[in-house]
Formats: sequence, C-alpha cells, structure tokens
Amino acid sequence: MVPIPDRQSVDTAVCMLMGLFAVFSAEKAVNDRLAQTPELYLLALAQFAIAADTDVVSLCCSVGVLGLQGKDGREDDFVLKPSLELALPLGLGSYFRMETPCRGDAVDLSFTNERPISTFLDGMRSFSLVLLRRLLFRSIATPGPRPTAHPAPRFTLYDHLSSQTLTTLERLLLHSLAHEPSTKVRRNTVDTVCDIANQGMSRGRPWHALQSQAFTMSQAAGAGEQQKLGRASAYGVFAGAPNLVLDLHLEAVLGVLQKGLQDADSIDVQHAALRASVAYLEAADAQQLAQAVPLMHPMLQTLPSLAHTLSLSHPFASQPPASAASTSSPTSNYHHLSVFLAVLTPLCSSHPMLFAPHLPALIQFLPALILPPTDSGPTPTVGRPFPHRTASSSSSSSGSGGGGFIFPPSNASDSAADEDDAELAALTEEDDLRQTLRLSAMEFMISLSEAKPGMVRKQAGWTEIVVRACLEAMGEFDEEAEGGLAVWLADDPSNNSSSMEMDSPPALYEQSLDRLACAMGGRAVLPPAFQYIPSMLASYDWRVRHAGLMAIAAIGEGTGKVMQNELGKIVDLVTPMFADSHPRVRGQLCTDLEEIIQEKYHRQLFAVLIPTLEDLEPRVHSHAAAALINFCEGVERDTLLPYLDPIVERLLKLLDPAGDPAAVKRYVQEQAITTLAMVADASELTFAKYYSSIMPLLLNVLRNADGSDYRKLRVKAMECAGLIAIAVGRDVFRPDSNTVIELLIRIQKMPVDPADTQLGHYLISTWAKICQAMGPEFEPFLPVVMPALLQTASAKADVSVYDDDEETVEEREGWETVVMDGQTLGIRTSAIEEKCQAFETLVIYCSTLAARFAPYLAQSVEVTLPALRFYFHDGVREACAILIPMLLAAGKASTTLTNEMVNATFHQLIGCVSTEHDASFLASLYKCFNDSVRVIGGAAALPREFSDGIVEATKHQLQAIADRRKGRANRAANANSEGDKEEMALLEEIEDFALDDMGAMLAGLDPNHALLVAVSSVKDLGFNTWDSEDEEDV
Repeated sequence: MVPIPDRQSVDTAVCMLMGLFAVFSAEKAVNDRLAQTPELYLLALAQFAIAADTDVVSLCCSVGVLGLQGKDGREDDFVLKPSLELALPLGLGSYFRMETPCRGDAVDLSFTNERPISTFLDGMRSFSLVLLRRLLFRSIATPGPRPTAHPAPRFTLYDHLSSQTLTTLERLLLHSLAHEPSTKVRRNTVDTVCDIANQGMSRGRPWHALQSQAFTMSQAAGAGEQQKLGRASAYGVFAGAPNLVLDLHLEAVLGVLQKGLQDADSIDVQHAALRASVAYLEAADAQQLAQAVPLMHPMLQTLPSLAHTLSLSHPFASQPPASAASTSSPTSNYHHLSVFLAVLTPLCSSHPMLFAPHLPALIQFLPALILPPTDSGPTPTVGRPFPHRTASSSSSSSGSGGGGFIFPPSNASDSAADEDDAELAALTEEDDLRQTLRLSAMEFMISLSEAKPGMVRKQAGWTEIVVRACLEAMGEFDEEAEGGLAVWLADDPSNNSSSMEMDSPPALYEQSLDRLACAMGGRAVLPPAFQYIPSMLASYDWRVRHAGLMAIAAIGEGTGKVMQNELGKIVDLVTPMFADSHPRVRGQLCTDLEEIIQEKYHRQLFAVLIPTLEDLEPRVHSHAAAALINFCEGVERDTLLPYLDPIVERLLKLLDPAGDPAAVKRYVQEQAITTLAMVADASELTFAKYYSSIMPLLLNVLRNADGSDYRKLRVKAMECAGLIAIAVGRDVFRPDSNTVIELLIRIQKMPVDPADTQLGHYLISTWAKICQAMGPEFEPFLPVVMPALLQTASAKADVSVYDDDEETVEEREGWETVVMDGQTLGIRTSAIEEKCQAFETLVIYCSTLAARFAPYLAQSVEVTLPALRFYFHDGVREACAILIPMLLAAGKASTTLTNEMVNATFHQLIGCVSTEHDASFLASLYKCFNDSVRVIGGAAALPREFSDGIVEATKHQLQAIADRRKGRANRAANANSEGDKEEMALLEEIEDFALDDMGAMLAGLDPNHALLVAVSSVKDLGFNTWDSEDEEDV
C-alpha cells in the first residue's frame, strides 16, 4: 500500500518545491526528487492543492524561502524573494508581482490578513495542479535507437506509477473537485482531472468513480455558490473528457446535459453544459449522433435568455425564463452571448447538418446580432446639448445631466464632466463588447456557410443578411484609431504598418465576405452584394465608398466566372472613382484593381491608372505603380506596348524627380524600381529603347546606397538591373555587365549586417539573372558565386526539438513549428528558404552554362543527391529532382560524367522511389528517373541492376497506392462531409499524375512492360471522378 503523505511530507514537498534548491535550477531539483520518491512527491503535490494553509507560508518563511512584506501599508500588496522565482521558473512567477527585497531584510508577516494570504495560496495551489499534470505526462526517454518511420509509444511517469498510487491520486483529486471553494483552483482541478481521465482511458484504465461523482455533482440542487461551482465543474469534466459518458445510456446522458443547459441559477453552469454538449456531439459515433439530434434545441435555446436583456428577438422561446441566469446586466450578457456562440461555432464546421432543422429560427435570431445597432445614441436636449461628447455613435444608452457650455466653470460642471467621463467609459466598454458579439455571430454564420454551403444556400435570406452585415460593418472605419489621414499618407505601405487595420473589425468583415463568396459562389453572393455596392460608391462618407471598393475585391476570387461576366459594368462603375476627393479611396482603388483586370478592358483602366502615377499624394501614386505590376502580369506583351512610353516616363519621374530630392518618399522610389523591373520583364526586347535612361540610375543606386536606410532601395535596384538585363539581351547589356558585376562583388564583400535579412536572398537572385542575361559569357564569374552557393545548398536544417511535455510552444519569428515522427520540431525557415533558393539557382546555372558548368559538377552532384530526402521543404526536393538530369547532361556534354556519378544517382533515385509517401513528389521522382535514363542513352544504357531495382520499387508503390485507394473508397461511402470527399478526390487526382509518370517510365524501359496493365488497373480503383468546377459558377 502507498501511504497518504502526512502533513510533514506535504510541507517538505512544498518547501523543496519553492526553495530547497535556491542556488541550483528548479528543474534539477524536481528531477532529483522524482528520481528518489516520485510517487510520494506527486501525491504531495495533489495533497498541497487541497490542504495548504497559512502555516505553509510560515514554514516556507522559516527556511528563508519566501519573504512577504507590505508596500506602502497596503494589505493586498506582497513581494516575493527572488529565490521563489528561481525555484518555480515554470510559471508561478506569473501569479505575482515580483520585486527584490534586500536579502538581509527580516521576514514580516504582521501586515497580512486572510485575504492576501488566501490569494497567495490559491495561486500556489493552482500551480501545484499544473505542475502535477505536466510531470505526470512528461515523456520518459527510453534506451536504444528511435525508429523514424514508426516512433515508439510515449512512456510517461504516469505509466510507471503503481495502481495503488494512481487510486490514491484519483481520490485526492475527486476530493478537490467536490469541495474546492476557489474558482481559480477548481478550474485547474478540472483540467487535471480531465487530463488524467483521458490518458487513463487511452491506456485502458476507466475512472468509474469520476463518472459517478460528476453525474452526482451535476444533479446537485441549490442556488448556493458552492452548489453552482460544483455543477459547473461537473459539466466541465464532461466537456474535457467526453469519453466518460459515451458508453452510458443515451437518454440518461441527454437528460443530464439538457438539465445543465436549462440551469436557472447560473450562466456559468449553462456555459459548461453547452461545452459538454458540443464535446459529446463531436465525440459521438454516427448512431449516437442520430439519436442525440434533439439535444440541439436546448443547446440553441441558451441564446435567447441572454439576448432578452439586449432587447433582441428570440424565436426559440416565446417567453424568456425568469431566472438568475437572465438577470445579469446587458453589458455582461454581450460577453456571455459571444462566448456561447464561440462554443457552438466548431460544431458548425464538424457537424453542420445538426443545424439544418433550426435554420429558419436562426435566420430570425442572428440578424439582430450581426447588423449594426440602429440607435445612434442619446438625443441632445436644451439642458444637455452635448451628451457623451466623444462617445461612439453606436452607443445605445441615453444620458442625463448637464453637458452644455457653462461659464464660469463651477464645481457642479466639473461633477457633470466626471459623470460624462464615467458614462463614456461604460459606453466604450459596451461598444467593444457589442462589436465582439457581432464578430462572434458573424463567425458562426460564416463557419456554417463554409461547412455546408448547399444547405444554407436554400435558406431564404441567409446569404443576403450576411452580405449586408459585412458591407455595413466594412464602412465602420475608425480613422482616428489608426492615427488619421496624415499618418496614412506618411506611412510606407510596404511596411504593413497597417497591421492594426488588418486586425480591425472592418478588415475582419472583409475577410468574412471573402470567405462567404468562396463558399457560396457567385450566383448566391453577387446579386445581394451589388444591391448595395453602387449606392456605397456614391455615398457622401469616404469610409463607405472605401468599403464599396474593398467589397468588390473581396468577392472577386470567390465569385469566379459569374463576376467575369459582369466585368464591363464593374469597370464602368469604378473608373470614375479615380477622381475621388479622398486619397484613401483612390489608394484603395489602385490596390483592388487586380480583381478586375481583363485584357479587353485595358483601354479604360490604363486611361485612369496612368494619370494616377502623377497623383498629388505620394502614397496614392505608389499604389498606382504597384497596380501596374498586376497589369504587366495580366495582359499580353502586344497589349502593353502602346502604353510603355507614358508608363516609363512617369515611373522615371518618381524615381528621379526634378524637384526637391529631399521631398521624395523613399518607398515611392522603391516601388518605382520594382514596377520598372516588372514592365521590363513583360515587354522584353522592346524595353531596350529605355535602357540608356534607366540603367545609369540603377548603377548610381548600387554605388551609393550603402546606409541602413537604403537597404531596401539597394536590393530593389539589384533585382531591377537583373530583370532589365534579361529583357534587353546580352548585346545591349554587355557594355554595363562588368560594371554591374563589380558592384555586386563589392556588395558581396561588404561586412555582413545582421539586421539586413534581405541582402543574401537578393544577391543570389541577381547573380542568377545576370547569368541568364550573359549566357556562356558568365562562366569566368562562376568562382565568385559558386563557393557560397554550394555552402548554402549543403547547409543543414537548423532544428530545435521541443520537450513532449510542453503544453504550448512559443512561436519565434523566423521559425516554424512542425510535427514529425511524433516529435514537435522548431525549424528556422529563413535558412531553409535560402537552401531552396540555392538549388533553384543551381538549376539556372546548369541549364544556362551546360558543359561550361563542368568544374562544379562533382560538388553539385554530391550536394544534390542527399537533398532528395530533405523532408523539411518540398521546394528543395523538387528543385533537386529537376537539377539531377541537367547535371548528368552537363557531365555528358563535357565528358566529365563518371560511372560513379551515374551509379550514385540511380541508386539514390531508386531508394527514394521505394520509400516515398508523397504522391506529388513521387511523380517528380519518376520524371527525374525517366529524364536521367534518356540523358545516359536510353534503357539500353541503364545497368540491369537499376532497371530491376526501379521495377521492384514500382511494384511496391503500386501496391501502396492500391491499398490507399481501396481504404479511401470505403471511407468515402460513409463520409458525410462534402469537403472530405473533395479532399479524397484531390488526393486521387495527385496519385493519377504519379501513375502517369510511372507508366511513362515503364514504357521507356519496355513499351510492352507487364506492369503497364497494373498501372491502369490501379488507376481505375478511384472512387469517383471529381469535377473541380463549381457548378454554381458555371
């Protein structure tokens, strides 16, 4: 038997936890204690969460662990000695405000009373529960090598505890669950109980006592605080561990959940019961789900009682229940209603059909939540002409008192002003909560629309109300919150300084409109949208006109062909807006032009866009220059040629203004250079006539833009020079080629600036462009670029392995978190992107120089073959698959290709084919193999061992694809989600490409190869033929 730890053991554990190793690290202290008596230590943590009191604080103080002292005589301020922060670095410090008293100070507890000590202990007891579950389920390293394809099961400390210890631990936690008075501690108790229950059931250890106690607690009557806390905790357990009730009688479970949803005494109980109901429905199997459909009505009925205090319609119930749950303030119910909708939203995505019978009622209820309030605020009166002087226009409460002008000012007017300030603060808080509620309701409707567009499309009014709500909210732009027009005009648009705008409510509603258009299609969204957009564009308020233009861009992608049929009308609608009086409207129009570019409307659009390059506001003509890039990509070269002269003339003025150079914005010059580069790339040889005007300006930038303020301008000039060199050809570029190369070498040899993260990328890219422009003449400069390029290509991935017990992994800038083989890894993305770019550049060098690339052939092959298995970045592997046949061809042309290179290449390719699981890259591998065979002289030149090897690997892949397709067909027969079926069909489409390349490879070996029949048979195993066209948009 494992003894219950006595009080002394508990105190000892706590003191060790907080300070026994004040000099050593806390992690070492914990690990050492776990290594000695893990069971006693874990039980002591659980016991401390239940039994800690002020004596523990005194005991800790007696050993010098904790010092409490008052600050300025206030009873609720206490400070902790740094040893506690050292002993609990995992998070306890976040509960408290840390300050550093002198180490010689005596401990003084005389200032404390029950409230600060209780607050302190609640934090300590909560953290002991957090620490308990983290230690319980922290992975324990197992000896021996770890397989990569099939990782070993994770063994934790929980798996090494005896049955008696686990039973004792469960009893302690059940006691805490039943009797804990502190809401903070109780919340952590529920989390810990759920973790242990879920982990235990996954290991075949059911927790029947928890099941029984949670049911008993959920049925406890009474309006007392402890009874309400108990009921909320019980439903919290059901929400966190739904498997507890999945095997119970369905009617009993539904009855318990419904009772919690209808709890008349506590909104918190209703909320917990709603979470439990959603968790149950998401965990239930198909049969249980069909029988649990009646639960949806009481789940949705939780909303009207909250909405009643907001004067909202509620068709779910004719009379709101007279309950304590519905008597809270309107302001608090904005929050509660938002939270309830957020709980229901995931169910919209996972089981949208559950909402089908309730759509008529929802469409009556939700519009009042997502539409802006109709009340514009309090009405001015003679006695109060300026109520809520700066309150938002959307506030809905009226005020009282004197807000008029009084001179001389009096104490009474000061008092009225204070009242106004307090009322304004309350109104601001209410406005924020109301906005949150609107966004929560919108997310609910959008999620349901995305999950089951066909279902909601049939509900009259659904799409129309969502479109209207989005359009109205997109015009509620708070310019003052973003710094005003002056800040926008002075800001660099490329800095994404408008990130606040991207997170603002109008931007979120714009994203919602975009998502709705993609989900519902053009026929559903365009008519209601263009019922409002023309009048929005004619509004007196610039924010509404701005929103109208945003809306056109937002729905452009999702409405597809339907919108294309109306492009002529749209172009006629928006082109007059280039003369709008407000610069933000003109700037937004330039930004949104991408969505309405069509070659047949180029005359109308160029006629208004080109003059905008001379707009009085720098930010507007910068947006216009950026819009030209989209035109260069969206029209044919012959269409662009007539406009080259006015475009280049105006871009050169932006780049080299004749006026005061100090007045020009640097971001305008950067954008002008970028646009010139794209224009040159699109116009090709025709751009040669402008070469003599532009290249000297670029060379001047490369010579003189050395300061940190000119980093971006310099790399843009590098890119532009490279693209212009390609466009005009080597004969035109040749006189300046040596100058450009000398400047690039100079820049490359400059001391590395850690803050300049773009230079390396642009240098590699520009060298590649110069190589393309010069062709074989670039060969003498290979020694300048290849060493660094090969070093970048051979770089290993910078990877951090996170501990399995880390509940949250902090995202670091420049790092990406992925899960591979059951491990959580952090990968430095910048290094991987540079590696990918290096291989893509090797493709350019090898294809351009061919036999002249021979001096670096062996090194390139040595770097490229292992990178076929670089699983951290698909782009690296794809570039290598393209590069390998080119390297073989370069070696063959230069007579430097050796048998060792050929053997190593085919050996690696066959090994990759046999183990590859990604059907997309499998197609690339077969194409690489096939192209490589052709390079060395065809199937006759391929050694027998390699032809046999690729055939065996192909048999393995055919069997694997066939098995996947059979399993997929079985799942498709039972799949309820259209999205799941489309995803499976897309996977099969990708496999078809791999099978096609597989067949081409086999036919190259033998036109009558026996496996060609097997390839066709596997291809026929597809469960359906997927048509990617959206029928709604045809």
